[in-house]
Amino acid sequence: MKEYIALFYTHSGAIKFNRFCNQNHLECELMPVPRKLSSNCGICAKFKYDKNIENLINDDIEKIYECKSSREYSLVYENEDF
Repeated sequence: MKEYIALFYTHSGAIKFNRFCNQNHLECELMPVPRKLSSNCGICAKFKYDKNIENLINDDIEKIYECKSSREYSLVYENEDF
């Protein structure tokens, strides 16, 4: 199962995503955004998922990174509409 970090435009977007994950039995943890990554709101969601990441994308998500190691991240999604 792959591990990801989702960045959000707002705190409420991060909270809504966390609630969605909990309702769908996905492991998710809200935490400060790693310094290596930037975010508008400062809170990110770290989660594990083994299906197509496109299934989780909503308008609140700014970017999604796949965690390659504890300090290495690979951008897998960026919201181009903003």
